[in-house]
Amino acid sequence: MNTTHADPDTDTNIDLQLLLRHPQSTDGYQVNRLIDRCKPLDTNSTYCNLLQCLHFADTCMLAENQQDGALLGFISAYRKPTEPNTLFVWQVAIDKRARGEGLARTLLTTLLASDACAGVTHLETSITADNAASWGLFESVARSQATGSGTRHQLFDQQRHFNGDSPSEILFRITLG
Repeated sequence: MNTTHADPDTDTNIDLQLLLRHPQSTDGYQVNRLIDRCKPLDTNSTYCNLLQCLHFADTCMLAENQQDGALLGFISAYRKPTEPNTLFVWQVAIDKRARGEGLARTLLTTLLASDACAGVTHLETSITADNAASWGLFESVARSQATGSGTRHQLFDQQRHFNGDSPSEILFRITLG
């Protein structure tokens, strides 16, 4: 994937040549650093990201700049143990240098087309009400599918599950066409 992006520090264009691939265990530390740069995403422990890149590599996808090896995008997901036909997307992290280029959608589409997602008929994620970027991504995926829209219901309540420390999470479920 090639994309041109303006560098905010120099106001010049950068030609990003991205390699999309499943992660390896050695990517876990860089995944953790990427997520840390993508506020307001919750930062997990480095150990958690190492395990994602080892145990769940087939259902995760990353984008790295082929020119300098920088990690610019990551999607973590897994097939739900009780519903293996459902892929749950845990996090989508896109570095600011690659935002606005459709990279999140490309990563998600590439992941869904991978062998690890054969037989997946539903896509789920949880999103806070104020996360416009995530709503835009997943609503566009829903519109592009035969179903046209997804269903929503509260998954985790701000008070009951987070003791008021985090906003409620809404489950968004898409039937894939």
